[in-house]
Amino acid sequence: MTEPKKLKKPRGKARLIEGKCISCGARCQSACPVDAIEMSEAGEPIVLTEKCIGCLKCVKVCPASALEMFFTPEELKILEELARQQAAGEGGAAEEEDAEEAALAKMLAAYRGVWVFVEQTEGEPAKVSWELMGVGAQLARDIGTELCAIVIGHGVEPLCQEAFAYGATKAYLMDQEVFRFYRTEPYLDACCHLIDKYKPEIILMGATGMGRDLAGAVATRVKTGLTADCTGLGVDDKRNLRQTRPAFGGNIMATIMCDKFRPQMSTVRPHVMPMPERKEGAAGVIVREEIALNEADILTKVLEIIKDKKAGIDNAGAEFIVSGGRGMMGPENFAMLQELADELGGVVGASRSAVDAGWMPHDRQVGQTGKTVRPKIYIACGISGAIQHLVGMQDSDVVIAINRDKEAPIFQVATYGIVGDLFKVVPAIISRLRELKASRIKG
Repeated sequence: MTEPKKLKKPRGKARLIEGKCISCGARCQSACPVDAIEMSEAGEPIVLTEKCIGCLKCVKVCPASALEMFFTPEELKILEELARQQAAGEGGAAEEEDAEEAALAKMLAAYRGVWVFVEQTEGEPAKVSWELMGVGAQLARDIGTELCAIVIGHGVEPLCQEAFAYGATKAYLMDQEVFRFYRTEPYLDACCHLIDKYKPEIILMGATGMGRDLAGAVATRVKTGLTADCTGLGVDDKRNLRQTRPAFGGNIMATIMCDKFRPQMSTVRPHVMPMPERKEGAAGVIVREEIALNEADILTKVLEIIKDKKAGIDNAGAEFIVSGGRGMMGPENFAMLQELADELGGVVGASRSAVDAGWMPHDRQVGQTGKTVRPKIYIACGISGAIQHLVGMQDSDVVIAINRDKEAPIFQVATYGIVGDLFKVVPAIISRLRELKASRIKG
């Protein structure tokens, strides 16, 4: 008796549901792996059915569910027969799907551990690395795994002990002369060597110049996803990393997952995550690794290090920030904010609109395209509170907003809101602070 022919499950073809496309910016076209989608002048997808392979990627990525899979009558009959066979326990194409899912599950199970890249320059660690230890420890607890540090450099073993103090239980150390100064190629080789050998499921890096450069290179070589400038991190019940970041120019917050590839990689800006408590004397395991790298084979050379001697203002690390926006009406009025900042021992910041107007330099800008800050007190003067600005300061301990518009979005995140003329309110605050200081001196 001949064995019945196994039916192959048809994939179908993608097609547009009329009237549902929102012209989101050709996300479906970008997701298509075979260039089977072209865009009309109206910004709607045109599916080239002869190229479509039915992979469902365009359907999954569409934010408006404007794409669906279309099946011919013959394909519908095959689907009905497969459903009948599955109900009768005969298997069919379901076995193929189960095999694919089992292979994916086996691959994902091979990756375990949360890693944080400890960024350092001439042995001096970047604070964002310790901030990431805090959120990394929480992720590790949520999925029942260990928190590890990646330390690459020369003479940097003390950073392993520092990583243990901030929560790591293991540190992968690559300490060689070739890593004395950061260069993409040797650091990339080092990271990929560790990933291939130990297979972490999550890697976190700071969204700094070094972190952004290295993270993109690593993700490209190991063929995985990377979400940049995350403002929130969590995990679901399938150990997938939920990576939240601003999207569409900061107008929405998107949560991104990389559910079919490992490791899952994210970069996070400095001061976005809270600094964890440092535990003096904490211990961990140091895993020493080396790779054969010849200095002569590395094209990039560090000839000289020239440090910027400008006395810049560090908004990101300030405990008190007084920021001005379009409501300041002109650059000369920021002198008033400087007076208030001086009384508080803080610095002056600005919104993007104030910087774009040329009232303040770019290094003072707070927000998505500026700096992310986490001061004890943030005073927003004449700032409406667009989401791009809120992303950069919403984690401040106390937010005081001063604005004439009682409907301004800034009041939604403000601890204290003052509806009034800032040109009267700010001088009154300055005067009161000076009175308090004078009475304290007399006392």
